[in-house]
Amino acid sequence: MVRLLFLLPILMCLGWYLFLRHYRIPLQQGKKGFIYIAAFNLILALILWLLLFLTNP
Repeated sequence: MVRLLFLLPILMCLGWYLFLRHYRIPLQQGKKGFIYIAAFNLILALILWLLLFLTNP
């Protein structure tokens, strides 16, 4: 399950892109959403790395 965690940002960006296309919103206007997705996934990766570092014997 953890091996597939790299797919999370890809799927989230794809979902956001499809949402923008469905409602005919320009990518330039939806750029902030991609930034939020990247920031969320970066924070998640840092938390998981920290947990791995703290629990590694």
